[in-house]
Amino acid sequence: MNRTDRLVAMVLFLQGRRVVRADELAEHFEINVRTVYRDVAALAEAGVPVAGEPGIGYSIVKGYHLPPIMFTAEEALAMFVGGEMVKHFADKSMAAPMETALLKIRSVLPLDRRDDLDRLANATAIHGEARSAPGLDQRTLLPIQQAIVSRRVLRMNYHGRERNEVTARDVEPLGLTFHSAAWYLVGWCRLREDYRNFKLERLQSLEVLDERFSPRPDFSLKKYLEENSGERDALPARLWLSCRGLERVRRERYLALEGEKAAREGFEVALKTFSYEWLARWVLSYGADAEVLAPAKLRNLVRAEAEAVAKRHA
Repeated sequence: MNRTDRLVAMVLFLQGRRVVRADELAEHFEINVRTVYRDVAALAEAGVPVAGEPGIGYSIVKGYHLPPIMFTAEEALAMFVGGEMVKHFADKSMAAPMETALLKIRSVLPLDRRDDLDRLANATAIHGEARSAPGLDQRTLLPIQQAIVSRRVLRMNYHGRERNEVTARDVEPLGLTFHSAAWYLVGWCRLREDYRNFKLERLQSLEVLDERFSPRPDFSLKKYLEENSGERDALPARLWLSCRGLERVRRERYLALEGEKAAREGFEVALKTFSYEWLARWVLSYGADAEVLAPAKLRNLVRAEAEAVAKRHA
């Protein structure tokens, strides 16, 4: 961040707080305290009414505001993803305020930037349970978002799961989706000559090329996800959970519950899993706070696993 950008950001930082100490500013902007003193002096010389009191901190005189500041393309895209995650995964009471906040932000954006957000919104699908994706941050998401909006080809080295090898791919990015606690890129893979899902955690390198690709009017992200979600292969199950067990499920968010009702000083819940063997061990980790109600196959797997554990500890 150059000094001009830092000075503007410092005013915004001060405007959002009543009093800020010099060491807080230094930590936030990753500068030393001596530089903070020089920056505050520069703001005062420029006419920004910064009040400072030794031992207390700095504050902006009440009533002072910067004129509206335009968001950069990167900031607008980052706010879109952040807003979508809040609407889907935060407490429901946050959804409506976030929706109105995003509308206000959109209203001050230039027309071309609003068009970019609309295009990205149509190419993004977020669902499932919220957990952080390790090794992934906005430095990975942002160039993909920009490539989707500008229809630029992505060149990447990708570590495939099936063949356990790294391959070089040129991909036409068509959509982003978040599910099963991970981000995925949906695009036309020129190497395989077909649509493919790419788990972003498996990217070894990523480059946005200057080459633009033509739109694919026959492609629909929603339809593609419906046809390739694997929902048809999901295995249904019903469990009883104690109040403590249900609280733990909600806290850990490893499984998405499809329905719940009070029963026997606890709750009956419905869910789907990719593997009864995996779910049996997961249920066993809850001890007496969980019981399989159906199917019988899953009950038998839990019983066999529990007997093996008991034998091991005999």
